[in-house]
Amino acid sequence: MAKDLNKKQNKTKRKKLLRWILISIIIASIGGYFLFKKSLTTTASSDGSYITYVAKKGDLTISVTESGDIKALNSTDLKSEVEGRTTIISIVDEGTEITEEDVKNKMILVELDSADIKERLTQQEITHLKADASLTEAKESLDIQVKQNSSDIQAGELNVRFSLMDFQKYLGETIADKIVESGQNILEDQSAIKNILDDPNLGGEALQRIRDLDGDIYLKEQNLELAKSTYDWTIKLFEKEYISLNKKEADRLDKEQKNILRNKSITAKKLFVGYEFPKEAQKLYSDYIESKRELDRTLSLARSKLAQAQAQLGSNEATYKLQKERLEKLTHQYEACTIIAPATGQVVYSSSTDRWLQQRRPIEIGGEVRERQKIISIPDPTVMKIEIKVHETWIDKIVPGQKTLITIAAFPDEKFTGEVIKKSPLADPENWLNPDLKVYSTDIRIDGVNESLKTGMTGKVEIIIKELKNVISVPIQAVINHQGQKICFVLENGKPVMRNVETGQFNDSFVEITKEVHAGDVVILNPPRISESKLTTDAQGKKPKKAKRKPDEAKGRSDRAARRPDEAEGRSNRATRRGRQER
Repeated sequence: MAKDLNKKQNKTKRKKLLRWILISIIIASIGGYFLFKKSLTTTASSDGSYITYVAKKGDLTISVTESGDIKALNSTDLKSEVEGRTTIISIVDEGTEITEEDVKNKMILVELDSADIKERLTQQEITHLKADASLTEAKESLDIQVKQNSSDIQAGELNVRFSLMDFQKYLGETIADKIVESGQNILEDQSAIKNILDDPNLGGEALQRIRDLDGDIYLKEQNLELAKSTYDWTIKLFEKEYISLNKKEADRLDKEQKNILRNKSITAKKLFVGYEFPKEAQKLYSDYIESKRELDRTLSLARSKLAQAQAQLGSNEATYKLQKERLEKLTHQYEACTIIAPATGQVVYSSSTDRWLQQRRPIEIGGEVRERQKIISIPDPTVMKIEIKVHETWIDKIVPGQKTLITIAAFPDEKFTGEVIKKSPLADPENWLNPDLKVYSTDIRIDGVNESLKTGMTGKVEIIIKELKNVISVPIQAVINHQGQKICFVLENGKPVMRNVETGQFNDSFVEITKEVHAGDVVILNPPRISESKLTTDAQGKKPKKAKRKPDEAKGRSDRAARRPDEAEGRSNRATRRGRQER
């Protein structure tokens, strides 16, 4: 039921709108007729009664006239910056004048519902504090990790250095450095060990140990030789019975003891050369190699931990930045719920200039507005403009800088001047009443400061395209198209004679004639019907040539000659102009 009721209401509205449009056309037609009435005469002839006009030579102003609405050239628009939809809880009255004092005191113009935003803002502040704490912790952790890595790397480098020093201390720097530089563990080869021991560059503890062993062997051998010599004398003395048997046995035991000590020294050297030296050299070299590996592991672990700390810091920074942006956004939206006066001027609701909004979503307390929707405009009254719609046949002739004459409906006796400042590069969206009508929005600046002009007033603009001097012109009703030719009927001896004419530029009412019509000729504005049998002769006695009609000329054209006198008189200036603009 509700849908049917809405359909009926919409249908009734459309009928009313169409009725108003028809009434406007009729009124405009009557007005257009009376504008020409003084220049028109009715002439009777044998073929009937015609409305005529005497062709004149003079100045012709080429212009296009359109009506439009007055608006401020510059205005401050106040829009909702709250996401989604929100409700107006207070708004100043439309028409309120904003003064400099109001701007200085930050007068509140609109208040939007901010309860939900306030709750989300409080929660976001808590989330932001947590993100800030996590970011601080990540920064401290990164700093600690950097210092720990530095300590670990330094310890590893010292370990490598000390391990090398121990190796050099044992073998001497020359041989140790030679082994290290080779990069090969030659200490596993017995022949290499022997070469090292025989190398005159051998030094360090190994050399000292060999010298100690060699010195001990030497001393033990000397003691053994002394003990042998003593024992030999003891035997000789014992044979001569100078000493006792005990003395002899004591010297023999001393010799055996010295021999055992010498053998032990020899064995100790063999054990050092064969086992202790290779083992200790191999161990020290391995300690050095392992210290380098440990340093590499330390460096890798330090890089890994540093990367983890940096990643954690980056993650926390991104989280903090996101939470901060959300906080700033919510803070901005909360502040945007209170709209203050930004400039002086008169308050105009956006719905007042938009019929759809005025009917469906008017700006009022309790009304709902969406994000980026304009709520209020504060126009600058110092410079005003008028917006008009120019038909597509004229738009190419309109250029910025052209002068205009303006008549305001509220001040019909006062004339204003202006200038074209902008035209739309694209046609306006289709009108459902007339989808074939293509018009372009064009802005005209009104000259001077006019405090009496208000936004929303209507006016008529005449754009001066060109001033033609000393030309022949006739009303546009006098020229018709027939089979691709422009034809005009002229009364000669009381009878209509068809002439093949050439036209120039035109305006809403008159068209320039450049050939076959002269000043003083009486042209017919309601020409007779044309048929093939009536294509007799023109003034020169020549039958007009037929011209092939171009596709774009043929499309949508009606036979102008078929129009009756009463139809010509009842046309409005606009309807007549649009019917003949292609001339």
